[in-house]
Amino acid sequence: MLTIDFDRFRVDGTSTVLDVGCGTGRHTREAHRRGARAIALDLDEVALKGIEDCSVALRADGTRLPLPDDSVTHVILSEVLEHVPGHHAMVAEAARVLAPGGRLAVSVPRRYPEQICWALSKAYHQVDGGHIRIYRRRELERLLTDAGLEVESSHLTHGLHTPYWWLKCLVGVDRETRLVRRFHDLLVHEIMTGPWPNPAIAALLDRIAGKSLVLYARRPVR
Repeated sequence: MLTIDFDRFRVDGTSTVLDVGCGTGRHTREAHRRGARAIALDLDEVALKGIEDCSVALRADGTRLPLPDDSVTHVILSEVLEHVPGHHAMVAEAARVLAPGGRLAVSVPRRYPEQICWALSKAYHQVDGGHIRIYRRRELERLLTDAGLEVESSHLTHGLHTPYWWLKCLVGVDRETRLVRRFHDLLVHEIMTGPWPNPAIAALLDRIAGKSLVLYARRPVR
């Protein structure tokens, strides 16, 4: 399940893609599949071991990237910034390692679905490594522009995930009821077979209830 639209992100065989906070490597693997040189970076050594076959794996802090200036063409920050106290430093580091003309894709939980999750359940976010902030779109845009990047486009995605997480928060994030399991099965079905129930309705659901906000920005060529 991808959050970043790689066609919009313009990744190809000439790209060097840095996936910061890569987790299990879903975006790293897609970059590799498209022929790019993929660099996976995370603090979790166990997660990195699962993607060493398709990337250069680096265990490091995203606020202090072990890469030289202007060294990559693309940086991904997907569902990372809401966890990080030093989000300004992380975006500044992403901008530093981007070559002029390079692109950044960043995704965060969308404001209104996230606010409802926080209101329904403290356990949703009050955990070690959990979400510590909720972004307004303009706040996220300013975070990028303050780092010298130009925001080019945006979209919403994961429309089915919003009602799923509202349900989880209502019944308890650690409880597995029959309804929660059935909803989870629907999400898995969508991941395996494509947009549910069809692309047009899925796109409408994304616009109305998208769980994630995705911004695409570019480092100017000066």
